[in-house]
Amino acid sequence: MTAIRIFQLAANKVKSSAKPKLLQIIGSVLASAFGVQSHKNYSRDFEHGALAIYIIVGVVFVAALVTGLLMLVAAITS
Repeated sequence: MTAIRIFQLAANKVKSSAKPKLLQIIGSVLASAFGVQSHKNYSRDFEHGALAIYIIVGVVFVAALVTGLLMLVAAITS
């Protein structure tokens, strides 16, 4: 292996061992809700993410979606 390849592998390991940030968690929840989550993100979420934060973000997303749909229906039917 060349020195560059070793550095790339080490950099990938550091990136993959980092906990996901809030925007990454929101992106993962949105992608999962629409069924387009990548395997890389799926693996990151399950290896380094805390279940509670994903549940909280998911519940907030579903509540916002339902509220938005109810508001849209109310606006259309009134």
